[in-house]
Amino acid sequence: MRRLFTALGILLLLSGGMTSGIVLPNVHAEDDIPSYAKWGRLAMQKTGSRYPDADIVDYLHQGREENDSTAVEKFKLWLREDDKEFGVLIAIEFSTKTEEVIDITFSETSQ
Repeated sequence: MRRLFTALGILLLLSGGMTSGIVLPNVHAEDDIPSYAKWGRLAMQKTGSRYPDADIVDYLHQGREENDSTAVEKFKLWLREDDKEFGVLIAIEFSTKTEEVIDITFSETSQ
């Protein structure tokens, strides 16, 4: 997330009123959005609902498992609540045809 804000800030600085001959390449944001982004947002939303007093301090996409008609996107979020930090492993299973969520599982970890 921090990288996204940094990149947007640099882009705004470079494009905002500067006419010094800098030519910016054609950038298509859609090309930079990973395929798991939709599921990552859902993982963060559901984790925030499940742990309302915790702050999400880190996020990691751990991969995707494909089955015949379903897939599972796996994430690890690191949370801070009061003076405690812990990880939450989230697995989102969904239909590959309809993208309908079938199941979401949570598992806490200390690593």
